[in-house]
Amino acid sequence: MKKGIHPENYRTVVFKDMSNENMFLGKSCANTKDTVTYEDGNEYPLIKLDISNTSHPFYTGKMMLIDTAGRVDKFKKRFARHTSIKDAGAEAAGETK
Repeated sequence: MKKGIHPENYRTVVFKDMSNENMFLGKSCANTKDTVTYEDGNEYPLIKLDISNTSHPFYTGKMMLIDTAGRVDKFKKRFARHTSIKDAGAEAAGETK
């Protein structure tokens, strides 16, 4: 490996899957302000994950709907608006006949 290109500040942190609340220990140099007390009673920096091996469909074998930022609701609103425009156009065309 090349010298001087890898970070030196690796530390033990807790990774928490926010979709199913599963936590595990690992090492990371990512900055975080959050901390959590782990099962062993020690306090560690917390890194929040949207998805991990405990919630990913490839590893679990089942599909789960994970909506972390309201993406599904945003899509439904956009889709409903688009279909309402299409329906309004069809009604207008029906009225002119």
